[in-house]
Amino acid sequence: MTPQIALPILIPLLSGAVSLLFWRSRSMQRFLAVAGTASLLLTSLWLLATVQRDGIQVMQMGGWTAPFGISLVADLLGAIMVVLTGIIGFAVALFSLATVGRGHEAYGYFPLMHLLLAGVAGAFLTGDIFNLYVWFEVMLVASFALLILGSEKAQMEGAIKYVTLNLVSSVVFLVAVGLLYGMVGTLNMADIARRLATLENDGMADVLAMMFMVAFGIKAAAFPLFFWLPASYHTPPVAVSALFAGLLTKVGVYALYRVFTLIFHHSPGYTHEILLWGAGFTMLSGVLGAAAQFEFRRILSFHIVSQIGYMILGLALFTPLAIIGGVFYIIHHIIVKTNLFLVSGIVHRLRGTYQLKALGGVYRSHPWLAVLFLIPALSLAGMPPLSGFLAKFIVIRAGLEAEAYGVTFIALLVGLLTLYSMIKIWAEVFWKAAPEAQGEPPPVVAPRGMWLMSATVAGLGLCTLFIGLNAGPIYALAEASADQLLAPERYIEAVLGSGVEPDATGEETP
Repeated sequence: MTPQIALPILIPLLSGAVSLLFWRSRSMQRFLAVAGTASLLLTSLWLLATVQRDGIQVMQMGGWTAPFGISLVADLLGAIMVVLTGIIGFAVALFSLATVGRGHEAYGYFPLMHLLLAGVAGAFLTGDIFNLYVWFEVMLVASFALLILGSEKAQMEGAIKYVTLNLVSSVVFLVAVGLLYGMVGTLNMADIARRLATLENDGMADVLAMMFMVAFGIKAAAFPLFFWLPASYHTPPVAVSALFAGLLTKVGVYALYRVFTLIFHHSPGYTHEILLWGAGFTMLSGVLGAAAQFEFRRILSFHIVSQIGYMILGLALFTPLAIIGGVFYIIHHIIVKTNLFLVSGIVHRLRGTYQLKALGGVYRSHPWLAVLFLIPALSLAGMPPLSGFLAKFIVIRAGLEAEAYGVTFIALLVGLLTLYSMIKIWAEVFWKAAPEAQGEPPPVVAPRGMWLMSATVAGLGLCTLFIGLNAGPIYALAEASADQLLAPERYIEAVLGSGVEPDATGEETP
């Protein structure tokens, strides 16, 4: 019995349900937000420690053995992603205490946040392809509701684009699941991998691989269907933007890693070549979009797209070093990107706008905030010795070793353009004088809750410094995760048991 596999899903669900019971108690909902996310973080660390010590953990729901029941599976990648979910959930809960208004809280902000975290954790831990679809829908419902809380015009426009593209993704995903079930007769991912390996219809398998690539590519905001992200992420309260930026697209990336290392890894010359060039165009289009923007959160949103390209590049190269780089990049980026959005929220609290042209002079009045911005900004650009440098270095070195010179050159170029964008934000927001129309910056008066916002940003900044200055353990964790991903038979054996061998018909042979 390994309850730590189910707890990361049950805790946010329970926290959300109890929050609903205290619908009229603002203080109780805020307490549950912090207590629930702190519990999620602690149990996720317990789960990661268990997986590191004892290997892949499996829980068969309701006592039904796989492939007949629903399996929860935690390998190293899944456990790492759940820990990151706990970190980001806890940080955003703290930040929300200082930034989310009474109106949002009165309409269910915290219960929706718990539901979203449950959906994310469920997607990382499920071992069933249909349940992965279900958790995607849970995330979509919760994120759509969070996106439209407040009902401002910009939010509604962004939400329509967001939900439309994500519904397209859901339809493609569901059709692909149906076709896959018709082909192999099972929904358990380990069993799918085992049975698919015995079939001779490679053409149909390639078609299904492309359908999953499209569905998860939309979720991950990969080229060319990424435009829903920069159209929507700058519209809700900044705590919601930070939560989305840190976690939602990474669920799509995680699904790509899971499916294309476990199930569709038999034709890398076809599927992974498409992923390779998709990664290149994703990096390039995202960073060029960011270079053209002058709104704080829209720049950061386009950079989510460009950085997703690095993560997909690690999967596309499909070498041990590249997978290590991809996992390392995911760890680094979730923390850094969330932190940058939270910094933008503090700037907005101080100056009342996200428009770079209307900002300025923040360094003079709040030099500590400039430092807190530089840590994640330079890390995102890949400056040593921060976490982003190591993440980019591993991926680029893997590209050179694989002789993928074209896409590796794009990765290097995108790094330079990312640095340009971060310098642009620094110069416009922090370094230049405040615009004349604005006059002198307002007196330095600590806004309510500023200490809590600053502590949250500083905490995530320390995480970035820790990863950069103490990379050995994180690299070892990513390396062990890559070893598991590149040996799918371990996952299959953990879920189905060692006594099941595939045969030509796909039937179990004890």
